[in-house]
Amino acid sequence: MKHVWCFVSVSLIAAAALAQQPVTGQRRGMAQSLQAAYNSVKMNVTQSAEKMTEADYSFKPVPDVRSFGQLMGHIANAHYVFCSTAKGVPNPNQGNNFEQKTAKADLVKALADSYAFCADAYSSVTDASGGEFVKQGQNEVARGAVLAQNVAHDNESYGTAVVYLRLKGVVPPSTERANQGRGRGGE
Repeated sequence: MKHVWCFVSVSLIAAAALAQQPVTGQRRGMAQSLQAAYNSVKMNVTQSAEKMTEADYSFKPVPDVRSFGQLMGHIANAHYVFCSTAKGVPNPNQGNNFEQKTAKADLVKALADSYAFCADAYSSVTDASGGEFVKQGQNEVARGAVLAQNVAHDNESYGTAVVYLRLKGVVPPSTERANQGRGRGGE
């Protein structure tokens, strides 16, 4: 189990390090690292969903990929899968597919609701409870690893969303914040 935590720790700390540097001398455990990484990617995805125009929710860079709206629906669907597993409860979204929604307002709400469903899974995780095993399919996996998979999936999906935003001339939220921190406007 220590090997799982070591792998998860290194992965999360590396991802979160760029987003939020801790104050010098601060110690951040596994649970706190998971929470920081989750909050960072949640902000990026949520702001991306808000920044894209209603008309561009149907945009696909190429025909064989999801539209921007389908991508946002996919992220919301995944939250219910990962977070219900981490919480040890049935998936309350079972049978619903947010990728079938097309209206921006519906998809922004679906994302918000899915993040609300995940909130207590992240806020209640401790370094100890993160190491507890939960059922994931036919396997048992550390709760913290499931939450880390959710963060990784969100980051991967955000990276995809960035391409869609850029192709539509929209500055991604993370770039906009970074540029503001450097005294430059969104570019």
